[in-house]
Amino acid sequence: MKQSNNKTDADPARIKSVFSLALITVVAVLVVDQVSKVWVKTNMYLDESITVFGDWFFIHFIENPGMAFGLELGGVTGKLMLSLFRIVAVGFIMWYLRNQIKIGAHKGLIFSIALVLAGAIGNIIDSAFYGIIFSESPRFTPEVAVMFPPEGGYAGFLQGKVVDMLYFPIIDTMWPEWMPWVGGTRFRFFQPVFNVADSAISVGMALIILNQKRFFAEEDEKKEAKAPSAEESHQQPQREQSGK
Repeated sequence: MKQSNNKTDADPARIKSVFSLALITVVAVLVVDQVSKVWVKTNMYLDESITVFGDWFFIHFIENPGMAFGLELGGVTGKLMLSLFRIVAVGFIMWYLRNQIKIGAHKGLIFSIALVLAGAIGNIIDSAFYGIIFSESPRFTPEVAVMFPPEGGYAGFLQGKVVDMLYFPIIDTMWPEWMPWVGGTRFRFFQPVFNVADSAISVGMALIILNQKRFFAEEDEKKEAKAPSAEESHQQPQREQSGK
């Protein structure tokens, strides 16, 4: 290990290995995310569903003009603010990931951050470019969108809609009539429709939260090893005085 800018840098071989892990993770997630979105956009009409497994896993095509899991931030201004926030967030995540690679952080942490980064980039691509390269997917008609339509796309830069398709209504039932307020109404879990990018963000954050003690243990040990002990701190002024 060597000292650089008051931080402990990992050896070059480890940096290269961990960087490769992060790069492969980001590229793999982006490829799966974008391929799945383009296929759904150009092969399914809006609100169409394809059964994958029983009654609890469907490919259900919707478009989300706002945030993850079908949440929305309305209007052109809201959409622009959300897109700009995502870009700033991606910049911060990239900086943090680079810093963690440089100091030799736990590989599990690097993998988790890379998942979050890939997911954020995946949804930014939709917002930034899908409105330009795709035609509209109109509601209530079995019309499939066209990629690079002659008349141009359905929206401008940073105004595109995010494609969602993963739907897991694992529980689909009715609340008992005797229950107050919700009795007789439908209960469905899990109701939001999401995409691969959303999944990567959720999995990455969950891994960080569940493994934070293990992921950050190495960094804490390095800080403790670098910090002078109480005895050394007490002896340092004495050595300075004796040298005068």
